[in-house]
Amino acid sequence: MALTKDARRTIHEVGVVAVIRAADWRTAVDVVEPLLAGGVRGIEITYTTPDAARAIAAIADRHGDDLALGAGTIREAGQATAAVDAGADFLVSPGTDEHLAAEMKATGALTVLGALTPTEVMHATRLGADIIKVFPAGLQGPGLLKALAEPFPEVDFVPTGGVTAENLPEWFAAGAVAVGAGSSLCSSQALARADWSEVERRARRFADAFAAVR
Repeated sequence: MALTKDARRTIHEVGVVAVIRAADWRTAVDVVEPLLAGGVRGIEITYTTPDAARAIAAIADRHGDDLALGAGTIREAGQATAAVDAGADFLVSPGTDEHLAAEMKATGALTVLGALTPTEVMHATRLGADIIKVFPAGLQGPGLLKALAEPFPEVDFVPTGGVTAENLPEWFAAGAVAVGAGSSLCSSQALARADWSEVERRARRFADAFAAVR
């Protein structure tokens, strides 16, 4: 089933975004199939993956409207533009930098900036963040997100780092609109072994957990 390409609505719709850090671009492309088979339709290819833009282009070509496709770990000038040119629907930075935020916004793609404190949330929203990535969320858990959501009820928060299928309900109860999942969903060991059945199994656990709280 095709997703709407209103990127903000799509993030709400998919609920779970797989944060993929692969050793090579081909592995990043290959892991998408088992993730989709398991029910996870949010895909973020990080720029720690070699040739990340090439992976994004291949995934966009292969899967089209079946997923929400983003680029993550944006830390350098030019990465946001290259990712959108390759087919990314949303852009994610682990922190908030004024110059990067301006480039990300200029692409017209959904802009997700990282923050962990109220001051950082205020800075990111002033720079035009559409969504705030709470990172690394696992340092203080869902209680941190709940505390942030109270003074910022208008902000869409996506916690990343420390999110598992088991604690996913706690993050949504605390105010998350979606979650980002990295090693708990696509572990480096599973990627190295190309253990796609393990990735699909984990994806299904996340998808089931999201379906239960949706």
